[in-house]
Amino acid sequence: MRRITRKKWFIALVAWAAARYLSLVYKTTKFECMPAEYAQQLDAHSPAIFAMWHGQHFMVPFFRRPQDQIDVLISRHGDGEMNALAIQHLGLGLIRGSGDHKRPAQRGLGHKKGGMIAFRAMMRALEMNHSLALTADVPKISRKCGIGIIKLAAASGRPIVPIAVTTHARKQLKSWDKATINLPFSRGAFVMGTPVYIEENASDAQLEIYRLAVETTLNALNESAYKIADGQVRR
Repeated sequence: MRRITRKKWFIALVAWAAARYLSLVYKTTKFECMPAEYAQQLDAHSPAIFAMWHGQHFMVPFFRRPQDQIDVLISRHGDGEMNALAIQHLGLGLIRGSGDHKRPAQRGLGHKKGGMIAFRAMMRALEMNHSLALTADVPKISRKCGIGIIKLAAASGRPIVPIAVTTHARKQLKSWDKATINLPFSRGAFVMGTPVYIEENASDAQLEIYRLAVETTLNALNESAYKIADGQVRR
């Protein structure tokens, strides 16, 4: 069985099936978007760096408009190849690389495993007017924002736009990232926060303040998205 799971045809099949499943979830879910005019905000701040928590990102591609070019950073190891193929089926571009697992809190987007190459590739993508969709967690530490995404925003001059997407029908896995598998025939919520611009010459202390602000905002947005999807917020 293990040999089969490593075959290219098997990886391609599972990636295709995953993309089709997520499409089914989106098409059978009634989403509420906050703010309702989020598309206008995207126009005003594009290209942007969309930040979300790992494991809460599966439905994000479906809020891309046809005219938006969005690239995603995908790991070079583990299930990265399968994720890369699924992302392509959903119409997003790819940048391959990963963070440094040995010093995650300090580096975020690390220097090893293609980290610096990926950082430069993301800078080029932003210069080409491509937005980026990145999970903000440091590797293997759930809901802790890494410094890498903050430094990318500072170096590029482009804003971090925190977002959260969830559905009422869902199953939470017992994984390090508390990943949520969204289920079809439900209601959902897409919540976008205020774009965060970071000073190019910000000191380390200032970068840490921004990092904590993005982390706090992402947690608040996820809480809001869950409350809206679960019908705990009256409209």
